[in-house]
Amino acid sequence: MRTASFSDSYDRVADPFRSPLLAAKGSEPAAEKLCIDEMLQRHCGEFGRWQLKHFVLTSLAWALEAFHTMVMIFADRQPEWRCRAGWACEAGAKSVCGLEPGSWEWVGRSTVTEWGLFCGDKYKVGLVQAVFFGGCMIGAGIFGHLSDSFLGRKGSLTVVCALNTVFGTLTALSPNFSSYVILRLLTGCSTGGVGLCAFVLATEPVGPKARGAAGMSTFYFFSSGIALISAIAYIFPTWRKLYIASSLPSLLFLLFILPFISESPRWYLVRGKTNEATKIMSKIATSNGNHLPQKVFLTLNQQQQPRSLSLSSSSSCHHVALSKSITLSSSTCHVDTEVNSLNKSQSKCYLYKDVNPLNESQSTCHVYTGVDVNSLNESQCQTCHLVMTGSLMDMIRSQVTRQRLILAVVINFLCSVVYYGLSLNVVNMDTNLYLTVILNAVAEMPAFMITAMLLDRWGRKPLTIATLWFSGAFCLVGSLVSNVGVWKGVRMACGVLGIFGMAGTYNLLFIYTAELFPTVVRNAALGCATQAAQMGAILSPLVVVLGGSLPFMVFALCGIGAGVFAFYLPETLNQPLYDTLSGMEAKENSV
Repeated sequence: MRTASFSDSYDRVADPFRSPLLAAKGSEPAAEKLCIDEMLQRHCGEFGRWQLKHFVLTSLAWALEAFHTMVMIFADRQPEWRCRAGWACEAGAKSVCGLEPGSWEWVGRSTVTEWGLFCGDKYKVGLVQAVFFGGCMIGAGIFGHLSDSFLGRKGSLTVVCALNTVFGTLTALSPNFSSYVILRLLTGCSTGGVGLCAFVLATEPVGPKARGAAGMSTFYFFSSGIALISAIAYIFPTWRKLYIASSLPSLLFLLFILPFISESPRWYLVRGKTNEATKIMSKIATSNGNHLPQKVFLTLNQQQQPRSLSLSSSSSCHHVALSKSITLSSSTCHVDTEVNSLNKSQSKCYLYKDVNPLNESQSTCHVYTGVDVNSLNESQCQTCHLVMTGSLMDMIRSQVTRQRLILAVVINFLCSVVYYGLSLNVVNMDTNLYLTVILNAVAEMPAFMITAMLLDRWGRKPLTIATLWFSGAFCLVGSLVSNVGVWKGVRMACGVLGIFGMAGTYNLLFIYTAELFPTVVRNAALGCATQAAQMGAILSPLVVVLGGSLPFMVFALCGIGAGVFAFYLPETLNQPLYDTLSGMEAKENSV
């Protein structure tokens, strides 16, 4: 009796990894299956008009993140003070802590003046800043997972912008310090997902040759946001008005920008929505003045071929209980749906593998039919789609991604301590706060340009090490000079050059981290790296309050140490952007 195999039936139905623009005719040549990178290179264009528009609109979200992050510099600042007329007051005193109460008054309003966050309570300023970054850490993990799963990149970006609008506006209405801390925590939770989702959404539709430069360019928007929030703070000097003014742009982005942004075709593909992914690729080709041939179909870069499932033509398909095992060739698949009995005429049951197998020797998978198998027919089987998913545990179980994840977490943590520490340390420079913040923001932009120019020449790894050590070296010099006389200018210059180097590294790490992991876990990996960065950001205000030369010394050690850890990362220049863990491991094992 002839045995009907799963692979035989598979040839008679639609490939779940591809979505044809038009149904293939029997007389047409064999279909060509391309992954997204190949389709962009051959037919759509790697960075044309469609990608430029999509990139600019999506990257505007980085300015929103800068607003909600750097607003604390101005809202929580300690304003100038002056002696009141008729009171015995030492006008030349460096601090008001030793002055008689009532003999002086603040010039300006902030949270410090609102709730008395100075002298003995000065630590509360660092506390609320640390709480905000703690919220960012939580939000990065949450929205990193949601953007990889059912919510998607665009859906997650929509949610975080809406939450930022609400929480930012409510912060301006805080009646006391406790409610202020809580609302800053909630704002941090939503802010933590903004840059993460925007970066992945902006760069995933870009071709491999242009992806590095495009990714590096996203941080121009963040630096521009820092400069803009300084101007906004100058216009709205009171902290309550400032929080409202910095929150309204999120609402404008939500209403007038997001409707013109498309979801990532890579996310559609790994979620099994190949029709939607193909439509976007066709739109990219058309907008760029190209044409996507009818015989070209979309596939994952590591095609997971179905394995044969033997079914006797004379017998019915047997009932398989939930989570029981059936043998597919040499591997085991767990069936996550109950397959009811089928009679001989209904023996065409097509089961598609759903998961992220780590490698061929661990080809455990989940099988879904996508329809009620009891009423299954061929047309229904054609609607079954493969859904590739991934999680943090999958990265940890894989030896390749586990080492990369640990190194990425450590490097991002140390880099964040330096970057945010130097940014917040402007309050210790005794200069014009608004001008200093703008200068620091402007100093970051040449770093982005230079690193973008060298990215594809030097490679990711050498450039990461160089920028980390550059920043660490100038922080070390800054720790060795005093903050008086001409040396005060030298220390400020060291701070600016330190930000210059670390800004390039911080930008580069998003590109580097994204390329170190496959699509199914890319946002989860970026979420972990971002969480680590937020942990470093939490620590940075505590380093700044040390004062003197100690902050620069800590920043120097972190920068130099991170450069040492970067030696153990692999180079990703001119390497494919993998979609699955199995594809990445297969490549690593073949080397």
